[in-house]
Amino acid sequence: MTSHKRLLGFAFAASDLLVELTPRGTVVFALGSGPVSELPVESLVGTSLFAGVGKASAKAIESVVTGMTPGSRSPAIEVLFAAGTGRVRRASVRLFALPDLAPNLSASVNWEGPAYRLHDPEARAALSPAAFLDRARNVLTAPGAPDGLAVAFVDILGLQAAEALGEAGERLNARVQAALQAASIEGNSTGQLGTERFAMLRDRSINNDLAGEVRELGLSEGLELGVRSSEVDIELGGGSRNTLRALRFAIETCLKDGGLERPELTFSAALSRTIRNADAFRVMVRERGFDLHYQPIVDLKTKAVHHFEALARFRGTNGPTDTIRMAEELALIDSFDIAVAEKALGHLRRKGSGLLKFAINVSGSSLADDRYVQSVLQMTAARPEERRRLIVEVTESAALADVDAANRRLGVLRAAGIKVCIDDFGAGSASYDYLRGLSVDAVKIDGRFMKRLETDPRARTMIGHLVELCASLKLGTIAEMIETQATADILRDLGVDFGQGWLFGKAEIEPRTLPAANDPARRLGEVVGWG
Repeated sequence: MTSHKRLLGFAFAASDLLVELTPRGTVVFALGSGPVSELPVESLVGTSLFAGVGKASAKAIESVVTGMTPGSRSPAIEVLFAAGTGRVRRASVRLFALPDLAPNLSASVNWEGPAYRLHDPEARAALSPAAFLDRARNVLTAPGAPDGLAVAFVDILGLQAAEALGEAGERLNARVQAALQAASIEGNSTGQLGTERFAMLRDRSINNDLAGEVRELGLSEGLELGVRSSEVDIELGGGSRNTLRALRFAIETCLKDGGLERPELTFSAALSRTIRNADAFRVMVRERGFDLHYQPIVDLKTKAVHHFEALARFRGTNGPTDTIRMAEELALIDSFDIAVAEKALGHLRRKGSGLLKFAINVSGSSLADDRYVQSVLQMTAARPEERRRLIVEVTESAALADVDAANRRLGVLRAAGIKVCIDDFGAGSASYDYLRGLSVDAVKIDGRFMKRLETDPRARTMIGHLVELCASLKLGTIAEMIETQATADILRDLGVDFGQGWLFGKAEIEPRTLPAANDPARRLGEVVGWG
């Protein structure tokens, strides 16, 4: 084999590490960067690439090798590569069967991130439940999600004792982690639920002896490990994205209940319950089987009602929070937001509603396309004056995927006369992104700022600065969760325009327009304008 032909093969396999392999996986040539800088790449020659990635990843590579024909190129194979001294490094491997190299193969290895030890922050983050959920989200909602999936729960008994072994224990932990990750979907779909408990997405068609591999790893460091595992098969229902979302939601629900003795049972129950609840939610939205309750929002200076927020109430539940979260996670919120707008408009059209104005919530998910905006404009096309009686509050519970696109859609609503408000400002990390990227009319300050307002000077300072910022942007301000007159007075003195909370009235099935018995000074029947 000439150097020219070999380099020609490497041209097709340009990457961090280029190797030539025999059909049995032995490295006969290597060029580029190895897994760690202190190991020269030449040291790979004569070793087995299969041994370097662990048994599960080796089987994945071997299964690809056996099906390759001259001139073929494999898809990327995700592996965890043993990087020496108890470290692991994630890699993506592609194989190339060039006729001039036959029977040998060219392989490209792309390193993804640095090599890490189990106890490094990066390694802990890679195994965190949050990282596991992110990987599950990507795997389960990607086009062409694989069939034959299972969620496996694996207990490595004795792994905690390895911490007392010092360097050997650290090395063992890293190698166990590598084995679990490499046996999971795409080589990185494992999460750690406890010191000895893991969850992983697994392909049921791959029958590797994970328990035997983990035991061998323990014996190599002089420690006997026990492995106990159980799994729940996932029926994707023909690849339905709704089923995939239900699965992800069930995984998250299960992980929130950490320390479970039988997580597989909880997961199975959570999945069944999620699918039942999703079906019931669809029926409820279709039949409009929910109620809207209306909570007054008042002018803090005059105590006159400014508008009412329409709050969804679901029959037979303790509160709307979990239901709304489920609807957002399962992509059911779009139809619900439209149904809320329809119901609120229906109330505005009742005889005697006068000049009532309603604020309706819209999830960030509903602003991902034009359907919501088009629906609201169509509902009000015959009565465009109603648009001036609507306020749309954009919630941060489901983040906006494209702030610029959402701003264009909200701009259409504002151009039609509908006011727009950022809801729960300060509750999440995206609040200032929304303020910077969305053209709105008002900001509703998250109620958690109100809890310590009377005793915490910092809370008052923060709200004061926020009011100044909003004033410079010509935005109105609304404070929620006001429960005492002292809090209302402080907010008024800080320059907050409007207030909402039990001090002014709870949410009721009908907007209350009569004065409260205990506060005759409040003019709840008066409705004022935005100016």
